[in-house]
Amino acid sequence: MKKKPHLSLRPWLRDFHARVAYLTGMGFRQTPTNTREFLARLTARYVTKIPEIAEVRDDLAPTGDFSVPLRIYHPDPGEELPLLLYFHGGGHMCGSVTVYDPICRKLAATARHVVVAADYRLAPENPYPAGVEDVLGVAHTVRDLLAERKVRFKNELSIAGDSAGGALCAVVSRLMQFEPGRRIKRQVLIYPSLDYTLSLPSVEENADGYMLQTDKIVWYLDNYFPRGVNRKSVSPLFGEFTDKLPETLVITAEFCPLRDEGAAYCRKVQEAGVKARQLHFDDMIHAYLCMEDLVPDACAETYEAVAAFLNGKDF
Repeated sequence: MKKKPHLSLRPWLRDFHARVAYLTGMGFRQTPTNTREFLARLTARYVTKIPEIAEVRDDLAPTGDFSVPLRIYHPDPGEELPLLLYFHGGGHMCGSVTVYDPICRKLAATARHVVVAADYRLAPENPYPAGVEDVLGVAHTVRDLLAERKVRFKNELSIAGDSAGGALCAVVSRLMQFEPGRRIKRQVLIYPSLDYTLSLPSVEENADGYMLQTDKIVWYLDNYFPRGVNRKSVSPLFGEFTDKLPETLVITAEFCPLRDEGAAYCRKVQEAGVKARQLHFDDMIHAYLCMEDLVPDACAETYEAVAAFLNGKDF
């Protein structure tokens, strides 16, 4: 029997695509503004169980010509906890610290890490490599910044991100594997975008009908990359894999166009001699963490697995 998305997702997907078809027929045109609004509304509507965190503060990380806004979540300010840097998703065009505030709170509470969320610059206003420069700069400076602000943390850095944020994680890991003294302990890539050439089978298999459509990914990438960029050369999937990469957890969803590149990346990390594990959900779609009230069990399993992995435990 052919697999289908989770029962709770099917009516939502039918309504969503019917609405898209209707709006398209009425002349609707996708823009960065309405795309950002959609992700913000989706997350606000379906991520409603939001934990209190003992200390939440905003700051700025100076990184060259741009100071990156940060939000810092400390679940126990009196204790030194490990540090997790989080890069939000949104196709390099949408998402923000504000939109992802509930998700970062859940990560801080579940994993008992100091979570630092980075509000990196977005395309098309700030195309590649602006976002990469921002997250790499934050990865370089976040420990010094927190020490200066007298935030208590263990000198142990992990990184995580979903979708485009997962791509940024993999880029940071790819670049920092060659930087002595700047080791990233672990990375978590949640339904990540890792192959900017869109060459693997799931891109076609899941091209339509599961919210994130392949033509929308193409639109995201066309807005993200300036003309002339060699997309294969900057794709994390085709970068250099050495045993200096961090331990890796890749989370994939069956009905996601990006499914196969996540699995391929996990295999390459393993082949480089680094511990890596794939957690696969065979009835989920892309961005399911932003739809938690529809699929609470899958989201709970995800947070628990991420927490166990970040704390060096089996899950």
